[in-house]
Amino acid sequence: MSKLKYPRYLNIKEEEFDRRIEKAYKLLSSCEVCPRKCGVKRLEGEKGFCRSSEDVIVSSYNAHFGEEPPLVGNFGSGTIFFTNCNLKCVYCQNYPISQLGNGNKVTLLELAKIMLALQKRRCHNINLVTPTHFVPQILKSLKLAVKMGLHIPIVYNTSGYEEVRTLKLLADIVDIYLPDARYADNEIALKYSSAPDYFEIIKKALKEMHRQVGDLSLNRMGVAHSGLIVRHLVLPEGLSDTRKIMRFIAREISPHTYISLMAQYFPAYQAGQFPLLSRRINREEYREALQAFKEEGLENGWFQKDI
Repeated sequence: MSKLKYPRYLNIKEEEFDRRIEKAYKLLSSCEVCPRKCGVKRLEGEKGFCRSSEDVIVSSYNAHFGEEPPLVGNFGSGTIFFTNCNLKCVYCQNYPISQLGNGNKVTLLELAKIMLALQKRRCHNINLVTPTHFVPQILKSLKLAVKMGLHIPIVYNTSGYEEVRTLKLLADIVDIYLPDARYADNEIALKYSSAPDYFEIIKKALKEMHRQVGDLSLNRMGVAHSGLIVRHLVLPEGLSDTRKIMRFIAREISPHTYISLMAQYFPAYQAGQFPLLSRRINREEYREALQAFKEEGLENGWFQKDI
């Protein structure tokens, strides 16, 4: 067997790419792209929970240096911020994009050219931020970009609230999965992110992601070319139940999973209307989260020291 090339999509034959695209667009016809399964006819202009039709809307794209170190390297991660979201987090820090719909419509050819422009800037990867509701269109655009010379890894940067059938269409196409794992309590997820059955859904999604790409793998320069990174935003008052999430990852995914343990929560958007979310986390809350990470047997990750 020949050695796997990176990025993974270089191993996919054109007819297989076409098959994936066709199956993805069928999910759009009566939308079942994400776990909500709204059933709206997005190809006919209808919009579901994510407020998106067939049109792809992009807020911005750039070489970004605020991601995890193996994604940034020397030249940055080539982020493409997609407008809208399949969650409604009351504290979203990017709410003008995710909730208010700020952005511009782009054609699939324009999206492909954005990928190539980021590659030309020597970005280490194409980082698709909040891509879930546009997976079919992204696949079609990516095929165009590959034909035009794209050859850097794909990062799928997601809330984690994913439909496994959709993720399976990304197997051997996405190189690096970057999901959130935000809550372990479904009632809390429903209250603050309008996300029914959140924990069960992200558990299945993370397992599928890890099945596809495994633990994080770096090249000789320390830049990621494959694998899973899980982000966990520590929320005040223990709302994120960090220990339960760390235990799940260590026992059911891999103790070698890289965790980005984030302390940057602040009460944005509508958070002021919810007493438990109306303040930043404190040093003790972050210390407890870090302790949970260590005690549950996880080994790798990034932490914030200045909280």
